[in-house]
Amino acid sequence: MKNIDITKQKILNTQSLTVNLTRWRFQQKRIVFTNGCFDILHLGHLDYLSKAKDLGDLLMVGLNSDQSVKKLGKGVNRPIQDENSRALILASLHFVDAVVLFDEETPYKLIKTVQPDVLVKGSDYRPEEIVGYEIVKNKGGEVVTIDFLPGYSTSLIEEKIRKS
Repeated sequence: MKNIDITKQKILNTQSLTVNLTRWRFQQKRIVFTNGCFDILHLGHLDYLSKAKDLGDLLMVGLNSDQSVKKLGKGVNRPIQDENSRALILASLHFVDAVVLFDEETPYKLIKTVQPDVLVKGSDYRPEEIVGYEIVKNKGGEVVTIDFLPGYSTSLIEEKIRKS
């Protein structure tokens, strides 16, 4: 249970987010932010998140809440895993330093609060299309896209399971 308790400390609410951001800024940590649903964690996610972490000192993941995933129209069966499970699984990864849930369709408000030094999304986006682009660029930060590992996606896994 000790390891689970330590992992749970990485899942931040509004108050703990503010406290941690203040500490990290004081320590001059380079904060990398990315977001997603991360419904069924797979090799593509691990590759993406580890590459994102390499861009700074701390990797913060904005995680779509269950309510947010439903708003995105990912399908009637999504999310497959509940938000608490998804948050705990992400927080258990050594290269993820913080997980913050958000209820909106986009993480715009969260990015505005975090003010990351680096904003990361998959290369299926053009940088200027990424939510929060102007926030990060206006503060002198970077917006980076990372290529996905081909052949890995939650949708492909879900389809494979349904055909079994």
